[in-house]
Amino acid sequence: MNMLHSIVANIMSNNLDVSKSSSILVLTDHSTSLLAKKFKDALISNGWNTSFYEMEDRTKSGEEPTKEASDKILEYDLVFCLTKHSLTHTLARKNANIHGVSVITMPGITEDMFLHGAMKADYHRVEKETMEMTDKLSKAERVTIKTGSGYRLSIPLSGRTGVPSTGVFKGKAASGNLPSGEAYIAPVEGEAEGEIEINGSITGIGLLENPIVLTLKKGKLIDVIGEQGGNLLSLLGDGDGSLLCELGIGTNHAARVIGNILEDEKAYNTIHVAFGSNHTFGGTLKTNVHIDCVTINPKIEWE
Repeated sequence: MNMLHSIVANIMSNNLDVSKSSSILVLTDHSTSLLAKKFKDALISNGWNTSFYEMEDRTKSGEEPTKEASDKILEYDLVFCLTKHSLTHTLARKNANIHGVSVITMPGITEDMFLHGAMKADYHRVEKETMEMTDKLSKAERVTIKTGSGYRLSIPLSGRTGVPSTGVFKGKAASGNLPSGEAYIAPVEGEAEGEIEINGSITGIGLLENPIVLTLKKGKLIDVIGEQGGNLLSLLGDGDGSLLCELGIGTNHAARVIGNILEDEKAYNTIHVAFGSNHTFGGTLKTNVHIDCVTINPKIEWE
């Protein structure tokens, strides 16, 4: 417990820029409440004005929180979301930022992740490398991801701006993951073509024992080969959930691929593609799902 208190103190001093007069909410769900209570107690023990709110679990990442939780968020200066599924790409998070509330999302966070791996990174280094990769994404017209035995996925990026998730949050209405370290972008909708092998992990599924191959045509997932393919399609559902919405590149030197997407997508030598919503970071897709698929050791061609 003392180590967790020390890590929380480091987060508040090194990753955030907030005053002791700030009001803080720890938002959680039934699955994550035990760890969230420890996190809340650590904040209080360090002198932070902290409240606690527990809601029912969401069924998948990208699903909106309850209305009561969405309203509650707006009452605070800073909100930590320790939840089973991600609230990062939701209207509730976006609306909170519009109202000046900082929202730090920690979907799937575990005690191990607090004590080891990405959370213990040198975040000055992470911030620098993330900003450099974000600039590279913003300048690219197109990238081609090469994976497996000859699979190629062409992703157009022209006119889109990269987004840094540095893990360092400055000023009002900051937003992002902790732990963090990725540069990501909303590809041009309806234009990605090709195939990609996913050999790392998938949101809601975890580590893959065997790779799966995704085929995209006009930006839409049209075929999945592999034993976990059915599970992925079930998570995405019908409609726009099968549309490519994100390309991300990991920039955290301390992150591990452990089967938890919060840390996996931040690891060096990984990229991730996601399907579902991207309207919160420069795209046009609005759905009730956002599923990330991580690939280790891809090759990237920049245009």
